[in-house]
Amino acid sequence: MAGPSVTSRALALLGAFDSDHRSLSLSDLARRANIPLATAHRLVGELHRWGALARSADGSYVIGRRIWQLGLLAPEQTGLRQAASPFMHDLYGATLATVHLAVRDGLQVLYVERLAGHVSVPVVSRVGSRLPMHATGVGKVLLAHAPDDVLAAALQNLTRVTAYTVTQPARLLDQLRRVRAEGYATTGEEMSLGACSVAVPVRAGADVVASLGIVVPDLRRQLPRLVSALRVAAQGIGRTMSGVAAAPPGVPG
Repeated sequence: MAGPSVTSRALALLGAFDSDHRSLSLSDLARRANIPLATAHRLVGELHRWGALARSADGSYVIGRRIWQLGLLAPEQTGLRQAASPFMHDLYGATLATVHLAVRDGLQVLYVERLAGHVSVPVVSRVGSRLPMHATGVGKVLLAHAPDDVLAAALQNLTRVTAYTVTQPARLLDQLRRVRAEGYATTGEEMSLGACSVAVPVRAGADVVASLGIVVPDLRRQLPRLVSALRVAAQGIGRTMSGVAAAPPGVPG
């Protein structure tokens, strides 16, 4: 019987990375992919030259930018970002704040688009980055609408990012109930000091497919205005996505 193909071995090397293993040495890659070290060395070299892997200063390997660029071509991400773009720009024009579009990726929030605001606010996210759901506004929205098994797993991993991060399961569950009831989530310096956020769900039909959020220095006097603006934008994105999904082949949605 023939052994594993070159393609399957290359995919196994890429599959060795996950949220808990973002940076791996060559020997760790070979071990996790169950591939002989010499074979891993050759394939990792090819993946590195192509851009699927990048090498860190300490010699370990991380997922390369080429993989992220390919991921952006996936139909669902392309459609989401295209649908959201005009509404995000309108939202940015009305608030001059940093605007985020995010989706859930396992137990983390993945930022698929970002418009940087004019106001000097410490923002740690960037397009393609992943952050804890429980510490971000967009993440709390997605966690509030996540399946029960995802919520249960997230509650077991409430890491503290700042002194204000919510790490008590009961308190977070209470916040998530309010998110579902009120239709928006907020954070106060839970991901980075000096930054507050508010976010709402983006729905395509009955499904929450993404979260749209804004980061500002303070929410106390502008929360109702920001929630209203976010809801209008999120509804527009949802209508656009639903229209695209419903359009027959060859007919613009």
